Amino acid sequence: MSALHRFAALVAGVLARLGVIEESRLRETTDLAWPRILTGFAIMSKRTVDLAVVGLALGPTAVAGLTVANAYWTAGKFAFIGLAGGTIALVSQNYGGGDSPRAARAVEASLLVAGAASVPLVALYVFGARPLVELLGNDARTLTYGATYLAIIAPGLLFEAVNLVASRTYAGVGDTLTPMVLRATGAVLNIVLSAGLVLGLGYGVAGAAIGTTLSTVVVAVAFSWGMTGRTYWRRGESGGASPIPVRFDALPDRDLLAQLVSISTPLVARRIAQAAVVFPLLALAAAFGPLVVAAIGVSRQVRALLDSFGWGFSIASSTLVGQSLGRGDEATAAAYGWEITKLSALVYVSVALCVLVFAEPIARVFVDGEGLATTARFVRVAAVSVVALGIDGSVTGTLRGAGDTRVPFVATLVGLYLVALPLAWLGTVTAWGVFGLMAALVAETLVPMVVNYGRFHAGTWKAVSREYRPDRGESIGQD
Repeated sequence: MSALHRFAALVAGVLARLGVIEESRLRETTDLAWPRILTGFAIMSKRTVDLAVVGLALGPTAVAGLTVANAYWTAGKFAFIGLAGGTIALVSQNYGGGDSPRAARAVEASLLVAGAASVPLVALYVFGARPLVELLGNDARTLTYGATYLAIIAPGLLFEAVNLVASRTYAGVGDTLTPMVLRATGAVLNIVLSAGLVLGLGYGVAGAAIGTTLSTVVVAVAFSWGMTGRTYWRRGESGGASPIPVRFDALPDRDLLAQLVSISTPLVARRIAQAAVVFPLLALAAAFGPLVVAAIGVSRQVRALLDSFGWGFSIASSTLVGQSLGRGDEATAAAYGWEITKLSALVYVSVALCVLVFAEPIARVFVDGEGLATTARFVRVAAVSVVALGIDGSVTGTLRGAGDTRVPFVATLVGLYLVALPLAWLGTVTAWGVFGLMAALVAETLVPMVVNYGRFHAGTWKAVSREYRPDRGESIGQD
């Protein structure tokens, strides 16, 4: 046994003795989570790289422009993440219950919905980039940078929608390695293209947008190969081919579409609510000038990058809980949910402490000079808020795997619009100042975590899941 294997076994034993997670479940969790974590870093690095190279080449005002444009991109992307959440719930439960054809039809339905929804959104962003960006500020240079970036990057949303559904499909059948390879390849390509176009050829924000869009298209083309049942490599049982290949030889049945809509609608609404809150937050931040807008953009991007760990734990929870429920084993599903949540909390506390210590060097990657101190303070706040975000990701992953998606939606609305936004507004009318914006960053993750944890603890999600299982049969360990 190698030193690395011995160390991993030691860590697994310690976690088991501390009551964090049982060793066999840790192995299953990490097998699913680590590729997804790397996938998350790969995906989120695209925006991080764009902000960093543009900030290095053009300064904080350009970072502020990209922050505004990214608010619109994120709103569209988050809607498709919600749709993909419905995909993984149906895929994991039907695949886990032995009904692979029905799981494949769920994927086909998701792809059709994603394609139909993305086209009008792309058109809106391309032709309405300037007036949309003008809604969030009045600094001329910031608006020019933002409008340019949004108009060029918008077509990538169509391909990003496909990528999200495809990656959740693979996760639902227990394969997170293939999406990791494809997404990581796209991230490397994005770094090369964006850095080369911005720093090498001097294309500015347009270069960053072109690099990100092209890399997204390449990943979508690569996903389409495996999603139709073709192998990428000879090694391994499947070679990266999806075990539930899409054929589009028949329209999805109404019952399946109804289930997809039932599960996905609250997830889509929740994700849009999460993305939409950025617009009033940026409008309020604009009262303090472009340096504060840039600081918020950097801090939220750092938090999104750190949330890559949550991507892994959330997907592992959805998959393992959903597959257990598909087999009717509610006791095992609950064990996965509890233990993955505890593991997530431990990891995120450790990550947050590291970011708190290195906040200033992290901020320096994006800005320098007069904006550095403000950005470093916001990065520290992001580190604090990411702990609640990480725990919430595991909890909502369990709920999503069960098809219980309405309460997380309500929790998000309460946290963002009844708590976070009022705190941010108070900063503009009282002596709180930017402290109100910082408090809002914490509240928007803490409040949903508390509400969703209460739902998870109550166990109602087990009963909800019985409506979506392939056989609607008896369950092991029912409440």
